[in-house]
Amino acid sequence: MGVWALPLLLVALVCLGQSALAIKFNVPAARYPPAKCIWNAAHPGALVIITANVGPGEGQRLDIEVLDSSEHKNIYLSKKDINGEKRFAITAHAEEDIGVCFRNYLDASACFPTDGKVRQRVIDLDVDIGADAVDYNAIANQESLSALETEMRKLEGVVKEIVDELEYLKTREERFQATNVSTNRRVKNFAWFTILSLVGLGVWQIFHLRAFFKRKYLID
Repeated sequence: MGVWALPLLLVALVCLGQSALAIKFNVPAARYPPAKCIWNAAHPGALVIITANVGPGEGQRLDIEVLDSSEHKNIYLSKKDINGEKRFAITAHAEEDIGVCFRNYLDASACFPTDGKVRQRVIDLDVDIGADAVDYNAIANQESLSALETEMRKLEGVVKEIVDELEYLKTREERFQATNVSTNRRVKNFAWFTILSLVGLGVWQIFHLRAFFKRKYLID
């Protein structure tokens, strides 16, 4: 059991730390095309590597825009008329999802196809986030690392990413707990205020009715 414990732990760490997306899809062309977005979760300070392999498309212009889902809709990247294989690197600034959006414009000079087929571009998209975005092969060549040392460096990055994730979860839990305590305190104070107000109103009504009945000579 002890012999397999370490390999199983390493495999679990790799699976937990993996944050990559590879997808292939078509983007239809139009004069006023809607955006087709692919979203991925990212933490602040995380490195995001976007690799887009764009297929050919006559009379079409493909634009790319990278933004997040925050309230301010931060735009990290905006490029027009991309072709072939393109590679972009950004750093996330907010605890929000990162969206890679494409718009495929049909040129005004292009004629609509007569065969009824919709013009489109094929996109092969690869998004690497965090430890997966680091080029360990380049690091290995630069520092003359062996294959085992390179794998250990990868695991080190994965472990660091997991530790950062746990720290973020801990901070968020503390923030939620502080909000919960503050809410409970406000509810308790409001409850006491309501009780005291009702008691005070009841006492005022008793004295008011007593004074009213005295004026009417109904009681001594």
